[in-house]
Formats: sequence, structure tokens, C-alpha cells
Amino acid sequence: MSSFIGFPRRLAVASVVFTALALGACNNSQTGTGGEAQTGGSPSPAASGEQVSGPVAIDGSSTVGPISQAVAEEFQGANPDAQVSVATSGTGGGMKKFCAGQIDIANASRPIKDEEIQACEKAGIQFVELPVALDGIAVVVNKENNFAKCLTVDELKKVWGPAATGKVTNWNQVRSDFPSQPMKLYGPGTDSGTFEYFTEAVVGEAKSSRTDYTPSEDDNVLVQGVQGDPGSLGYFGVGYYEENQDKLNLVQVRNPDTDTCTAPVPLDNVVKGTYAPLSRPLFIYVSKKSLDQKPAVKSFTDFYVNNAKTVVGDVGYVPLPDEAYTSLENKVSNTKTGSTFKDVEPGTDITKLLTQ
Repeated sequence: MSSFIGFPRRLAVASVVFTALALGACNNSQTGTGGEAQTGGSPSPAASGEQVSGPVAIDGSSTVGPISQAVAEEFQGANPDAQVSVATSGTGGGMKKFCAGQIDIANASRPIKDEEIQACEKAGIQFVELPVALDGIAVVVNKENNFAKCLTVDELKKVWGPAATGKVTNWNQVRSDFPSQPMKLYGPGTDSGTFEYFTEAVVGEAKSSRTDYTPSEDDNVLVQGVQGDPGSLGYFGVGYYEENQDKLNLVQVRNPDTDTCTAPVPLDNVVKGTYAPLSRPLFIYVSKKSLDQKPAVKSFTDFYVNNAKTVVGDVGYVPLPDEAYTSLENKVSNTKTGSTFKDVEPGTDITKLLTQ
């Protein structure tokens, strides 16, 4: 089983307030691969208290990875003969393996894309889409930076857009009253769902980014990079900021709709959608074939949705409401396949995402 060095394992208490309509994300009709619901599934061994054995292969997002890793540790504690492996090749890398039938579950920090759905269909892979948590992409600077308190989306675009490559290299180019200080950038690699979500939300096109920055699929590397460079700027999931907030300064982002500066902490800002446009849902995608044919995968998935709320809080992310997790249990039980979220644009209010 892959291990994570330094991923968040602290208790984060979030006040999560949702309309009961949040159930719609899991109960309404689905689109995409195998959009018909399958009913009459038998309960997993875990439901009857039996232990299971066998492999469960997971890969994908480094943002979702700590959640799945924590669930895996709890699950293996109750099922010592199960072998759950969690790797982090990024959302895109995980989806490639998932749609090739190489893994059972893909961690994803953005919804599945049309081309990935087509790849899955071509390979005969049907999937169950499960939103498991909420997250805000944290924009951070070095602890010595006391001037970049709040940035607008346009300023972030000025820094991260492809036109900035080799040109926007000093903080006073971002805003004239910022000091003349060289700027060093740290961000996720191109296979990261966080990279895709951030670039689409900020630049306006997924994967459209400057190239002269330090990339990594390991968010801990990004934390260390920003921590070690006084002129640095970076971004990653809020859970990694919460675990390292004594080492970093959090930058607020000006909400384009309300014209107010907001941060992803307190986490209620993510739930209420006031931290826009960088709030998002986090997912796991589970192979229907694995659910049907591998008792360990079915048992692990049941365990995941039954325990996600507690684990999500433990690793520093924002849990969904209780009703949503109950609905996810029904979705897994009935093997409802397809995607509800694939056409949702970044910046859409979180509540609206959950009520599609």
C-alpha cells in the first residue's frame, strides 16, 4: 500500500449547511457511460460483518489521495486480508488507467471529461460517480509575504496565463504597489485535476497555463517549495494548507460576483459557495465491473461512503451533508452508473452542483 508523507490527518470541524435538495446529485438521472441504474444488487460482505480479502487498486488525484488512503487504513484494520493500494499519478493519469481497466477506483479532483467517458465506453468500462467531499483550492505565498493579502481572478490570470511565460516574473508586475521582488511559482503538474480546474476557473481554458513554474503531482513538494522561497506563489487543495498553515500565508481571492475578498478557510466559505470560483467537489469513480465481480471492491466502496464524513473531516476537507452520504450508499447499492457532473463549469455554486 502506498504511503503519504505529511498528508493532513487533523480533525477539522466544519459547519456544513445544505438544502435537503443536495440529495439530487446522487438520486437524479445520470448521463454518460451506462446511464441506466442497475437494481437488486446483493449486499457486500461488510454489510453482514464478514471480513473480505483481495486487492483493491486505486490511483489518481493527489488531493483526493489522502482521503482514500485514510479510508484504506481503516478498512484494512477491519479486513487484514484485503490489499488496498493508493497511488497518486494525478487525476488525468488515474483516469487513463481507470478507463483502460487497470485499476478499480479513480480518485478525481474534477469531474470526468467527455473524452475520458468515450475512452471508458470504448473499453467497456462503466462507472459509478461518487462525490465524496468538498474542497477549496488554496492560493498561498511564503510566510514573509505580507503584501499579497487578496488577489483578483484577473491578477491570478495575469500570473498564470500562458502569455505570462518568461514575462511576468516580478511581483510589481502583478500590481504596481507590490514590491519589486522576483516571483517563483509552484503548482500541480499537468496530469493533476487541480491544475485543470484552476486553469479553467482562472485562465478560462483547462490546461492553459504558463510553463515556467515548478510543477509536482505531490502537494507536499509544493508546500516545501513555497515555504522555502520568500517570493513564491502556489496553489493546491485546502487540506494541505490547513496542515501547513504555520509555514504559509493564505491569499484571499476576490469573488467576481460579490466583489469581496474570501478565503477557503473557514471551510464554511467553501460550503456556501462564497469562495468562488475556486470551490469544487471531489470524487471517486468506481468500476461497475469491479463492484460486480470483486467482493473486496464492493465492500471497500460501501465502507468508504459509510465512513467518508468522519474521514473527510479528519484529513482536513469539507464533508458532504449526512443526507448526501446516505444517498451515495443507495447509489452504490443500485449501481447507478454515469456522470451528473461532467458538464458543470468551475465556479458554479457548490449547492447548485449538488442539486443538479
